[in-house]
Amino acid sequence: MRHDDCLFCKIIAGELPSAKVYEDEHVFAFMDISQVTTGHTLVIPKIHTKNIYETPSHVAGELFTRVPKIAQAIKDVFNPVGLNILNNNEILAGQSVFHFHLHLIPRYGEDDGFDSKWVTRNDQFSLEKLQQMAENISGALK
Repeated sequence: MRHDDCLFCKIIAGELPSAKVYEDEHVFAFMDISQVTTGHTLVIPKIHTKNIYETPSHVAGELFTRVPKIAQAIKDVFNPVGLNILNNNEILAGQSVFHFHLHLIPRYGEDDGFDSKWVTRNDQFSLEKLQQMAENISGALK
């Protein structure tokens, strides 16, 4: 399934150029035009799905099954010291193209151009509070 106004659907269809890394019947991977770090690659399902919330499990399964192979190829070629796998869902989280995609961002050092800062709040959540949150999420699983 394809959306005519989707940038990534147009790339999959060959209507827009891309530097293709990998393609099979379910997945398409290509170089991110922004190249946050050298080798920054996007991995997308060929079926249009907006974000993780709307992605059927079989589509996610096909996508995630290929990620280790693509990540290993990036490691073999660019020899990074690490790799971030990033997915943004909705505008507040930084999603700018509304076709589900994973960023594979090779890491070369602290000053390589990518920064992800975590603010930990472990002193604000008791084990009881964490357990209640876990039970709420478990109860919402369908």
